[in-house]
Amino acid sequence: MNVGLVIVSHSTRLAEGVAELARQMAPEVRVVPAGGLPDGNIGTDFEKVSAALSDANTGAGAVVLYDLGSAQMIAELAVESLGDPSTALVVDAPLVEGAVAAAVAAQGGGDMRGVAGAAEAAAAGGELAEPGEPTAADEVHEELELANEVGLHARPAALLARSLNGLQANVTISLGDKEADAASVLGVMGLGARKGDRIVLRANGPDARQAVERIFDLAKRNFDE
Repeated sequence: MNVGLVIVSHSTRLAEGVAELARQMAPEVRVVPAGGLPDGNIGTDFEKVSAALSDANTGAGAVVLYDLGSAQMIAELAVESLGDPSTALVVDAPLVEGAVAAAVAAQGGGDMRGVAGAAEAAAAGGELAEPGEPTAADEVHEELELANEVGLHARPAALLARSLNGLQANVTISLGDKEADAASVLGVMGLGARKGDRIVLRANGPDARQAVERIFDLAKRNFDE
């Protein structure tokens, strides 16, 4: 079972939209929107959030993201009112980016604190860095030309990050002077890699070759577009 997510927003449509996006990134994760007041007006509702917490937690806990100040208050109150408040965490993170990062982490089997940490790390805009040291002798180093229409955006980036789950490998992707941790969906999206771009894959660790092969396999399938 995976950690669930609750999206708390003052707007019903905003909560539903963020939840829809997160589900596209992580189809096996339960993402429950809790937006707006019962009459459809703007606001946050304690009962809605409480019901969403119950729905989202299938046994591994739930992580709650929110949009504005009073939403945080309602979310925290709902968590405190649970029979076991330790089964949910309210996270201070950008709503959209945090939800995407958290969903991918949950899809990968992360525990509640790991999922919350992924959401919080999204505040940095994804793990982009300057290119590292030259390729080590035991490191796998390959180039790949992207042929899919949308490049490494949104869903392809999530598929790539998820493909590395369970492998003992550190993988980075470079495009020009930008480099990202391949396990970070936001970092991969931040590269801005498009169709026709040539990216550089570097991997090390016991499963380095397998990690690169998984990425090449995704590329051959055009990331299931």
